[in-house]
Amino acid sequence: MRITVKHQILLAPATVLLLLTLLLGFMQYTYWDLSVKRHKAKTIGVAFIALAEADLAVRRLAVLMQRFQQNGYAKRSEMELLATLHDQLSAAVDRVESVGDPDSLTRIERLQQLAIEMNPTRGIEPERILAVVERFRSQLSSLSSTTQLQRQQLREVHNQDIDQLVDRTARVSLVVLGLAIVSGIVLSLFFARRILSRIQLLSDSARRIASGTLEPPPQPDQIRDELDALTLSINKMTKRLIQVVGSEKLLEGAEEERRRIAMDLHDQSLSDLSAILRKLQQLPDETANELERDLNAAIVNLRDIMNNLHPQTLDILGLGAALEAHLERHCEKEGQPDYHLYLDPRIDSLALGRVVKLALYRIGLEAINNVHKHAHASRFEVGLELRDQNLILSVEDNGSGFRQRRESDSNGRGLNNIRERARAVGAEVCWTASRFSTGTRFELRLPVLSEAVEGTEKELTHD
Repeated sequence: MRITVKHQILLAPATVLLLLTLLLGFMQYTYWDLSVKRHKAKTIGVAFIALAEADLAVRRLAVLMQRFQQNGYAKRSEMELLATLHDQLSAAVDRVESVGDPDSLTRIERLQQLAIEMNPTRGIEPERILAVVERFRSQLSSLSSTTQLQRQQLREVHNQDIDQLVDRTARVSLVVLGLAIVSGIVLSLFFARRILSRIQLLSDSARRIASGTLEPPPQPDQIRDELDALTLSINKMTKRLIQVVGSEKLLEGAEEERRRIAMDLHDQSLSDLSAILRKLQQLPDETANELERDLNAAIVNLRDIMNNLHPQTLDILGLGAALEAHLERHCEKEGQPDYHLYLDPRIDSLALGRVVKLALYRIGLEAINNVHKHAHASRFEVGLELRDQNLILSVEDNGSGFRQRRESDSNGRGLNNIRERARAVGAEVCWTASRFSTGTRFELRLPVLSEAVEGTEKELTHD
């Protein structure tokens, strides 16, 4: 299973982020454990202070009870002091919290019970209260010793934990950061090398195709990522380009054969007929005149055939002039529909290839021929112009419309010829309704380079 290019690019930073997240989790856990120990130390400290306050309060209470025992009575102020000391004692005992030792919890409960027994509201009996005080101080001393010991141990453990925490955190951080950096670099280099090597193969294939070596890249067996899809697209584009180039070469070969036949007719057949004509012109009788007329007509027809095979006007004067010459020669006869020709002056400045010009010329003639044969139109317009970096060839009539004449077999072959010639040169054709009240508009759209269009505009501006 191949990982997509997007995931390959994201894998290295994702791995680094994952390792850093684990490092942060480890540090958070470590500091949380330290926080727990700090809270425990704080609890022990509060308990130790509360025990000290309770010890101080019970000592003063014992002194006051001894005074009561000696005097045999108690003053009002001393009674108030006794109640205050007992309240302080009870509050101090209530602030003592267990630190997790079951014995300490039992001792705290005993202290709370003994504090209740020393409550002066139960009666002031010095002997009884002094006995309770002795037991209270015994429990208090034992609990204080335990608390002091735990406090000292926690202080030592806390200092050790701080040192261990700093040392362990530093070592783990260095290891994880080093691992994250190394992993990121290794994964980045690994996937970058794979991606770049595949991109380099595609680039080499594209360079070969651009240089004229139409060798498609190997087609992937299965589309696993974006580069496989790109490889498949380049493969299909190359195969289609091979077909287009093959069609273009076939078309160029056909035009070259037409040119050769036209030259042969000119050099041989036409010269032979011209020689015969010159001899006939020397004969005086009427039969010779009739043969001369027939021979002139044959020469004219032969010149038309030669021009149709390979128009010399196209090579000498360009596409616009060739179309104009054809219209003047064939469409200005009596009974033919009126026409109007618009030629963009920028057309002849375009660097169109010979095959492209021939294809456009043949397509234009076929569209004009369709108007004469099938449209039954009284007027048509021919346009050749540049528009939005496109060469537009249009033929528009006011005839019967496209749908009424689409079932003609000959017309169907003509339309197919137009489509094939347009496809061979990379043009698009369409038939739509005419802007006249009736009729059809044929339009061919051939993209041309923007630099060529700008160059022709600059030339016209300069002129």
